[in-house]
Amino acid sequence: MTDRGHLLTEQTNAQSAAIDRMSVADAFDVMSAEDATVATAVAEAKESICQAIELVVGAFRAGGRLVYVGAGTSGRLGVLDASECPPTFRSDPRMVQGIIAGGNEALRRSIEGAEDDRAGAVAALDDLAIGANDIVMGITTGGTTPFVHGAISHARSRGAKTVFFACVPVEQAADDADVSIRVLTGPEVITGSTRLKAGTATKLVLNMITTLSMVGIGKVHGHLMVDMNAKACAKLRDRGMRVLCEVTGISRDEAAEVLDNADGRVKTAIVMVLKRVDCEKAESLLNRFGGRVADALAGGGE
Repeated sequence: MTDRGHLLTEQTNAQSAAIDRMSVADAFDVMSAEDATVATAVAEAKESICQAIELVVGAFRAGGRLVYVGAGTSGRLGVLDASECPPTFRSDPRMVQGIIAGGNEALRRSIEGAEDDRAGAVAALDDLAIGANDIVMGITTGGTTPFVHGAISHARSRGAKTVFFACVPVEQAADDADVSIRVLTGPEVITGSTRLKAGTATKLVLNMITTLSMVGIGKVHGHLMVDMNAKACAKLRDRGMRVLCEVTGISRDEAAEVLDNADGRVKTAIVMVLKRVDCEKAESLLNRFGGRVADALAGGGE
């Protein structure tokens, strides 16, 4: 069995060495101070994170998908991020997907040993028919998970682009992905418990990758969430109405009517109001300009 004690994520943290003897307030301060270092560690990986985003935008524009692969906390965070894209950006659920070692049962209960199954990752990717337009992102904070390495290797063999995420330096755990993101969060407060700082870093990076990729393909206008289905629930209908009012200056009652005429599609409603066109024409304009509201408004005729 390989000794993983050299990995950065497995090192001991001097700040928390006596956490079991601290008051709750002092233990809180230790955890809070350690958590405060995570954003800096993410910022230091800016170049590789931006490279990954550019790959994902290219894949989306080519009709490809982003597929996260991970085990344990890493896998759960990938599935979580994927599941939040459709309600936030009205994206096709197939566009961003998450694979977790051990399958859906592992989302709620740890299935130890699944992370060692390289063949399981191959089968999961084959089920999705991974191809040249897709991006496979392996997430393994300690950098060594066989399930993830198996996924990266198989994805490359199928012509897909690959991204690797870990919280240890390359010299401690190498990879052969197209882009290697290394966010060095350091030793955990509880030694080896990478659901803590490393997990927080993972969530921050995944947030950036999907959010900025969706921005890149026109699912955000300014800083507003405009590509959503305002028919989905009361919260999204209220948000859609407020967005429409803010962008166009119409009243809330008028926004409600336009949204109904746009079948709940906020982007379509914006173009309908500002270009003074019907739903069909607004959709045509958006399609012509790649779904980007600003371009449809600037470049489209009435």
